[in-house]
Amino acid sequence: MKKLAENLTQYAAYHRDRRNIATHFVGVPMIVFAIVLALATMSLPLDLGFPVTIAALVCVAGCAYYLWLDLTLGVAMVATMFVMLAMSSEITHRLPTGATLALAAGIFIVGWIIQFIGHKFEGMKPAFFDDVKQLLIGPLFVCAEAFFLLGAKPQLRRYIEERVGPTVARRDGRPIPIHEEAL
Repeated sequence: MKKLAENLTQYAAYHRDRRNIATHFVGVPMIVFAIVLALATMSLPLDLGFPVTIAALVCVAGCAYYLWLDLTLGVAMVATMFVMLAMSSEITHRLPTGATLALAAGIFIVGWIIQFIGHKFEGMKPAFFDDVKQLLIGPLFVCAEAFFLLGAKPQLRRYIEERVGPTVARRDGRPIPIHEEAL
């Protein structure tokens, strides 16, 4: 759990304002779906009897990473990615490639606009500005926050809050120090 907790704590330090977290529940899935949708337009020339898209390979790799970090959250991410892949498959079979890519670009842009509105509330830049790996942690953070809302993973929530504090209704924009010795 330590690697998971460290990654989520680092991400959470940039996300303590509830309004920002709320925007992440919308923006992050939109961004991830847009990427999956765009990558679903590209297949590898493998002779397996069915097409293998770049989206499927990226999702499998991402899910393997999430499962390595935490089995429970990883399984939730596998289910989420499966739904996104299924939706992408349907869209790519119904729309021409250009229209699919335009749709993906629109969803991607709107998702990022929502993200930056959230960070305006937070008064801080997004976490990936300091560490690009946080782009991979963002979807897992949203998943973990959903678990926390349902009362699940209380030890993980406690670990994070002991280091960066609880979420607040409104944040004043000052950075929350991460206690390095705790990581």
